[in-house]
Amino acid sequence: MTELDLDRGPFWFGGAGIGNLLRTVSDDDARATVDAAWDAGVRGFDTAPHYGLGLSERRLGAALADRPRDSFLVSTKVGRLLVPGRGDGDDLASGGFAVPNDTVRQWDPSPSGVRRSLDESLGRLGLDHVDIAYLHDPDVYSLEDGLTQALPTLAELRDDGVVRAVGVGSNSFEALDAAVSTGLCDVVMLSGRYTLLGQPAAALVARCAALGVAVVAVGVYNSGLLGRDRPDATATYDYAAAPAELVARANAIADVCEQHGVTLPEAALAFPRRAASVAAIALGVQSAEQVRSNVERAAAVVPEALWDDLRVAGLLHD
Repeated sequence: MTELDLDRGPFWFGGAGIGNLLRTVSDDDARATVDAAWDAGVRGFDTAPHYGLGLSERRLGAALADRPRDSFLVSTKVGRLLVPGRGDGDDLASGGFAVPNDTVRQWDPSPSGVRRSLDESLGRLGLDHVDIAYLHDPDVYSLEDGLTQALPTLAELRDDGVVRAVGVGSNSFEALDAAVSTGLCDVVMLSGRYTLLGQPAAALVARCAALGVAVVAVGVYNSGLLGRDRPDATATYDYAAAPAELVARANAIADVCEQHGVTLPEAALAFPRRAASVAAIALGVQSAEQVRSNVERAAAVVPEALWDDLRVAGLLHD
């Protein structure tokens, strides 16, 4: 295990947005988004080859090129190689990013694939090292291969000093629990499964605290449902239309938040950080305005009594 301070400002910069997640973002707007985060004190930046077929890594690297390297942390991911591909349209329908599909993602958890992925990411980022390397979504293709091939390779790279910390990032808390059981993880990136709306990964979060494994919480707005003061029928959850019962639950939580002078998004940001193992939160942002809004939310003071009242109302089971 390695010691790495992940507290790098109000939140970590999630790089999917500047990889054209769901919509096109111009180069200038992507740069302005990173600059706004830097000006707000953000010093942790997360990206992945998956995000825009390398676009996020290229844009992030360009935006950080003139910053002192020892003043920020960067994480990226392995498990998907980018190889020459179809080139007959865009990636939006199949991959979720509004970019030309001149390359395609190829699953490769092998030792050579992991090393190649990391080398190519460094090239796109223009860096000589990343601070954290995650195995990305191994449950989507083969959890066994990911945990028996890719994760040990990442641990070797850490032990050789190529990266400072390693772990796994996934929507599946079961997959992350299995990864933690290998004893190789310094950190896990947990998406959307320990939020104000629901805490199915509560046992994993507690186990990580006991084992000294850090948790970076992402998806804390549940893909948008908790990102508005009052979600309505147009709200999204897990990148799809939110079920009516979840919209109703979010509004019930918002009722209690308002009684304490807190907005739903402010409480959503504050909740995961209460857990001992949650070392940081990463937020996907796609504009400078989103950065500034989230910085304000992160600074809000949330009274402890809010959590007590949510528990009494049966709306929180942490």
